[in-house]
Amino acid sequence: MDDPELITALRRGDDAAYATIFRTVYAGLVAAAERLLGDRASAEDVAQDVMLELWKRRDALPADVSLRGYLYQSVRNRALNRLRHLRTAREAEPHVRPPSAAPPADAGAVTGELEAAMRQAVADLPNDVRETFLMSRVDGLTYAEIATAVGLSVKTVEARMGRALRLVRERLAPWLPEGGGW
Repeated sequence: MDDPELITALRRGDDAAYATIFRTVYAGLVAAAERLLGDRASAEDVAQDVMLELWKRRDALPADVSLRGYLYQSVRNRALNRLRHLRTAREAEPHVRPPSAAPPADAGAVTGELEAAMRQAVADLPNDVRETFLMSRVDGLTYAEIATAVGLSVKTVEARMGRALRLVRERLAPWLPEGGGW
């Protein structure tokens, strides 16, 4: 079939005519788009979009158009639009602040409440456990240094720290994300 016959059949909704057009030009459309975009996946997206639009707008397709020329021009236009969109998005990146980067309006209140809850959780620890916890987390001592300073074994210091972390984690459970991993 030549172009006018294919277009006439396509305008009637003939699936076979569409399949013929698809088989004939699809690979070339992908190649043309890939030359412009430099990316096979994007090129396939563009070619598929053009072929889908051909089917959707088949009723409005002029009977005297060169089908191959029409499709290649459509691919070129879509590929250039995609490149323009990507360039605009790239240029706007430094000026756009992602929503997650903006602190919530109540961030200060939440931070204050969390700090108060943390202080209370540490204060509620048994004395020996609290002392070990503070030496490790506030003073920055290693378990070996704590063991030497307090006159305990490193294993005892490890056990106290494990207990301290478990108790603090339990007290702060409402503040921790799901899973409580810290």
